[in-house]
Amino acid sequence: MAALICGSLAFDTIMTFDGRFAEQILPEQLHILNVSFLVPTLRRDFGGCAGNIAYSLKLLGGNPLPMAMLGADGGEYLARLQQLGVDTRFVGRVEDTYTAQAMIMTDRDNNQITAFHPGAMMQAHLHRIPPEAGAHVGIIAPDGREAMLQHAAQFVEAGIPFVFDPGQGLPMFDGADLRRFIEQASWIAVNDYEGKMLCDRTGWSLAEISHRVRGLIVTLGSQGCEIWEQGVRTHVPPVQPAQVVDPTGCGDAWRGGLLYGLEKGWTLARCAQLGNRLGALKIAQRGPQNYQLDFQPD
Repeated sequence: MAALICGSLAFDTIMTFDGRFAEQILPEQLHILNVSFLVPTLRRDFGGCAGNIAYSLKLLGGNPLPMAMLGADGGEYLARLQQLGVDTRFVGRVEDTYTAQAMIMTDRDNNQITAFHPGAMMQAHLHRIPPEAGAHVGIIAPDGREAMLQHAAQFVEAGIPFVFDPGQGLPMFDGADLRRFIEQASWIAVNDYEGKMLCDRTGWSLAEISHRVRGLIVTLGSQGCEIWEQGVRTHVPPVQPAQVVDPTGCGDAWRGGLLYGLEKGWTLARCAQLGNRLGALKIAQRGPQNYQLDFQPD
């Protein structure tokens, strides 16, 4: 069984600010904002939602099929995926632009400020999901706007159930777009902030959305997550991490666990428990793709 993962491949430049953003930004001066943060640590990692989810799923023993675009500088990333044993048949290259780049700054409270250059990601719609893709489940993670719209329709045409995971791409879509995604998807995955925005833009409550899909998952960070099925909410408690080092990619690690469970036909509650364990592992390591399993998923 395989999971088709539509989303971005990106290089993450991750910086750590030892203070708190809230202490440096004066709310009454936002109209003339001019701040500088000293970041004593800096690292460059492989990232992007499709890459991070594929990494998580591969660790678990799943079969990820990332569908994404790399730029002219993407050879190193392509080689890494292949070294991990990830099937790269749906990874393309755009030679006249850069691979997507995320510049992420994290403060002492694990708040983040991110600048994102989409680069080759904006050509992701050139990929088409074929009926013979060989996937039994899929996910639409943050990607180029046209790619997300087209891939949702193509999942439906191919008869592949999928997770709609808009993430930071959610603001690109209006209420009509989001209602169409919900009607097409089998599952929805959002964090609590995105869940509120999804409700505001669609005019539907979480309970109402859950009646339109097989399941809706809202991740709550250190509070675990909640599952909505047919209007009924179930809280899945968190797994305490060994230490809190870097939240970058925790949501993607969680989604790898979700896809693994869906491939296996697990209940959403069991999928969420596995996702919480992966999130706890990831947050204890720097970078989105540097953690290792310390348990057997089954």
